[in-house]
Amino acid sequence: MILYPAVDLKDGECVRLVRGEMASATVFNDDPAAQARRFAEAGFGWLHVVDLNGAFAGRPVNGEAVAAIRKTVDLHIQLGGGIRDRAAIEHWLGLGIDRVVLGTAALRDPDLVRRAAADHPGRIAVGVDARHGRVAVAGWVETADVGVVELARRFEDCGIAAIIHTDIARDGAMGGVDADAVAELARQVRVPIIASGGVASLADIAALKAHEPDGIAGVVCGRALYDGRINPHAALRLAAGASAC
Repeated sequence: MILYPAVDLKDGECVRLVRGEMASATVFNDDPAAQARRFAEAGFGWLHVVDLNGAFAGRPVNGEAVAAIRKTVDLHIQLGGGIRDRAAIEHWLGLGIDRVVLGTAALRDPDLVRRAAADHPGRIAVGVDARHGRVAVAGWVETADVGVVELARRFEDCGIAAIIHTDIARDGAMGGVDADAVAELARQVRVPIIASGGVASLADIAALKAHEPDGIAGVVCGRALYDGRINPHAALRLAAGASAC
């Protein structure tokens, strides 16, 4: 199971939100590239980068920060937020981003996802963000009349790398994960699931790791890494199947 430390970008800074509310932003580092370097030094192999401004604007906004991160670290990077057309996809993949995450586009323009996945095998993921079981898009300000499983299943056969599932009610709230619910989603969809939202302790990582056979292939960790509740070395050992000690 892969651990993805989150680098959320707002106004060029590395922040964490609570349940996606921009007004709740806490700045953890005003130099996102330096934060990415810290994660690299801690031993992570991937970064989960989100352009928060871009998610609301519908177009990339924090491009300079993303480019700086790419130049600074050799980690694999998956990037989401405001990527809603072919030009943006090609731009980021051409810049060296390893995987782009399509969320709003997956709901509004599914053919874009299918074409991109066919042309870039293993480099396209779908973000399925949930509020009370329904899909939320456009920076989570709109909730569609589409269920999480329904949307995820639409892309089972097109070659996407993963479904990144965020539980909005838990995201940034430090209340723990609902590992059983994520596992239930994973069992219903023939695509690897990356869990996001609510990870607050090593116990949460262990709970998700226990469901790896169900299809949970990764977990995004945010605030708990930044505030020290989760030790990165212990977390990486757990994800790899070893003792956290």
